[in-house]
Amino acid sequence: METKQRVFSGIQPSGNLHVGNYVGALKNWVAMQDDYENYFCIVDLHAITVPQDPKVLRQKIREVAAIYLASGLDPEKCVIFRQSKVSGHAELCWLLNSVARFGELSRMTQFKDKTSKGGAESASAGLFDYPVLQAADVLLYNAHLVPVGEDQRQHLELMRTLARRFNHLYGETFVVPEALIPPTGARVMSLDAPEEKMSKSSPRPGSYVAILDDPDSIRKKIRRAKTDSGTEIEASPDKPAITNLLDLYSAMSGETVSGIEAHYEGRGYGDLKKELAEVVIEGLAPVRERALELLDDPAELDRLLDSGARRAREAAQPALESARTRLGLD
Repeated sequence: METKQRVFSGIQPSGNLHVGNYVGALKNWVAMQDDYENYFCIVDLHAITVPQDPKVLRQKIREVAAIYLASGLDPEKCVIFRQSKVSGHAELCWLLNSVARFGELSRMTQFKDKTSKGGAESASAGLFDYPVLQAADVLLYNAHLVPVGEDQRQHLELMRTLARRFNHLYGETFVVPEALIPPTGARVMSLDAPEEKMSKSSPRPGSYVAILDDPDSIRKKIRRAKTDSGTEIEASPDKPAITNLLDLYSAMSGETVSGIEAHYEGRGYGDLKKELAEVVIEGLAPVRERALELLDDPAELDRLLDSGARRAREAAQPALESARTRLGLD
């Protein structure tokens, strides 16, 4: 029997999971769960690299788990778990720190972006070391493939570098992972600043549509979304705001952008926004309703996550033991 390739991916339980996470990641994860051996993690250790309110974090961890399940991820077909419940993530991160270089980490654009306002001096060491923990997440399971967007390519390259360097210094230990580029996956931009990617941690609630937003909130946010000058409803580089709305419409409805453009020929931005809001509400409704049901039973969510963590610990053991032995620790 042919062994399936392993896939690892995860989302931080910070902020509010939004429609961009749904069409860019979750829908693709659901579509691939029969084709690969999948490990889908709630990366809570990554979340604490910036300050979190502990009460809110506990709730957000369950919220992400509920949304994973409500989106269609099946715990019988994939392993769903919390990163912090598998101590191998933190241990392997430390082992990989022995081969990661300060210069490599200091060149990471995400670290530069995240410290551009407060300055690197006040950033946590965890935020600086975040890419090594990310590498440990993937190498711990000897995952072959990592679903990534453009903004994570630099981190994936570091993972590959660390795997190759460790293998070169200590002998073949880790699979060198590759990017898994999904066949579809709209890059949804911010509603109020279409030059920025939609962010679940944005301090501006009007910039994103959260998966758990109620219908009236969704209508209000899309009605207030930024538009471009002119009146033509067409996707083009000089119309980033309308292009973003068309891409979102296409991702949620399954229609092509050109088909949507033809549908709105001669009509105004108001019509597009009104109908887009209904398409988004209808697309998210089953996920939202199921997630809220699941959140009403936190004990069952915790049980599912604990069960996933047991499976993840078992899968992680071989790579961790091998790395420890190679380094002379065992």
